[in-house]
Amino acid sequence: MSSREIALSRLVWKLPVLLFAAMAASAQSPDNPPGVDQKPQVTVTAAHEQPLPDLPPDAFRKCMRMVSPESIDYTQAAMCQEELSRERHVVVEACVNEEGDTAPRRIIQACTEALEQDIFEGNTRFFLFASRAAGYFAAGDRQHAQDDYNEAVRMVPRNAYVRYNRGVFYAAQSDNDAALRDFDAAIGIMPNLVSALRQRAKIYLTQGNFGGALEDYSKAVNSQPKSAALWSERGYVSLRQKDYEAAVKDEAEAIRLDPKLARAYFLRAAAVIFGRLGESHNAIDDIKTAVDLDASLASYLTINGKTVSLSLPPLQ
Repeated sequence: MSSREIALSRLVWKLPVLLFAAMAASAQSPDNPPGVDQKPQVTVTAAHEQPLPDLPPDAFRKCMRMVSPESIDYTQAAMCQEELSRERHVVVEACVNEEGDTAPRRIIQACTEALEQDIFEGNTRFFLFASRAAGYFAAGDRQHAQDDYNEAVRMVPRNAYVRYNRGVFYAAQSDNDAALRDFDAAIGIMPNLVSALRQRAKIYLTQGNFGGALEDYSKAVNSQPKSAALWSERGYVSLRQKDYEAAVKDEAEAIRLDPKLARAYFLRAAAVIFGRLGESHNAIDDIKTAVDLDASLASYLTINGKTVSLSLPPLQ
């Protein structure tokens, strides 16, 4: 991958619409922890917008006419080029949406304008297609989103970030086979791409491939050992495998790294209770702490007289 492609990839990596598959768990008995289903979620915030500048197709030629041999006007030519550069910057900035607060229709408009005016040449245009795909995706136009993702991948098939983004798109459509192909490709290009490892692990979970999920989470944890979320999610996999002691250890590490991670307390309590590890008083304390930190976790508790049962919250 060229240095220029890497720089453009960093822009693609910040695309606002990277849909992470949310896992929803159903209540089951302690001996049969709940399964998970994917439910894509999209959130887009539109900031106050100024109209995009209109880039006429002959703008460059108009600037160049100002320096013709018959009538040299270097000052006007410089001003023309500077204004043209400023307007192009505004358009490209709106297309890339680096801050993540641009409305989908504006992203689509800006990327389309940048593509039509040939601001970039050759395969360097891939990030415009990838950005527009994100805009289409957020707008609910799946077909155009897929077309643009496909074009971006065609231009730079060895770009891990573009492969990853298309994989997230497929995962949100519940097309797990296509998503896995892209996540596999992204990881093949960048073996320590944590986001791809994490998303592939979540798909493995839906397929009951706990070994594959555990392996991917372990690689992700090794790459980002200070990520409390990764430790907790790996603990979730161990919990599903009924390796309760491993789950307790991973959730404990997650809590050490982030004492306010409510789900880690809840999952550690679940591991203790499901595994009958003999620390029920600690489990009760963990549940209380978890609910204090995140009241929504109370919905995973069922109280029947003096008996309290719990189900697993979904991965996020």
